[in-house]
Amino acid sequence: MKYRWLGMVGIVLLVDAGFPARLAAQAGRGLYARIAILRPHDGDTVDFEAGYIRHLEWHRQAKDSWGWYGWTIWAGERQRWFVYATFGHAATSLDNPVAPADDERDNLLNVTPHAQFLGNAVYEYLPALSRGTGVPTPTARLELMTADLKAGAENAFEAALIAGQSKLQAETLWYRMVAGGTAPRYIRLRPRPSLSAILEGSSAQVLPANVNAFVTKAAVEILTFRPTMSYGVAAVRD
Repeated sequence: MKYRWLGMVGIVLLVDAGFPARLAAQAGRGLYARIAILRPHDGDTVDFEAGYIRHLEWHRQAKDSWGWYGWTIWAGERQRWFVYATFGHAATSLDNPVAPADDERDNLLNVTPHAQFLGNAVYEYLPALSRGTGVPTPTARLELMTADLKAGAENAFEAALIAGQSKLQAETLWYRMVAGGTAPRYIRLRPRPSLSAILEGSSAQVLPANVNAFVTKAAVEILTFRPTMSYGVAAVRD
């Protein structure tokens, strides 16, 4: 939602109640996502959250048609940082954000005084590697894995994950970074309803052994969904 933009998410089955609507939205749009990171200034979290909520109200009044997810990083080296993202876009859709100049003006008024804009990236959803629609189920928790690869390893990495795709038992979404950071980079989102659901599936946290040789760095973070800091996204009730 920042105009300079971009920027870095029980077992959820494909038959969950929200799946048909998300599938229809995905089929009617595209495979691109914008994912961004904000770091609240030390001691300024309360004012940051209040300012961000005011900024979302600007989006509502501007009749923004995009959905915006908001998460706080609960576990990881970036604890308390804020992740916001929008999913399911065609490339042409990304050319047309709502009122960019006014969006930027409102950001400068309500968000920038309380936080620093850090990571910004565009990602492409990879259906052949994944189980899901590419638009994450908005569950209470989200596991976010970031994997940086050796140069030139993309094809082998993806082929290995495609080979194991049929074994995925729950919503698992892979994205390839298109622009906005160190490349080649991939992220994996695993929406889950609780921390215990993530921990009970910890064996799936690690990457398959046959892809380890392609990875130079990997990190796993746990995010908490923030319904009041999201727009156009309804939280799933467990």
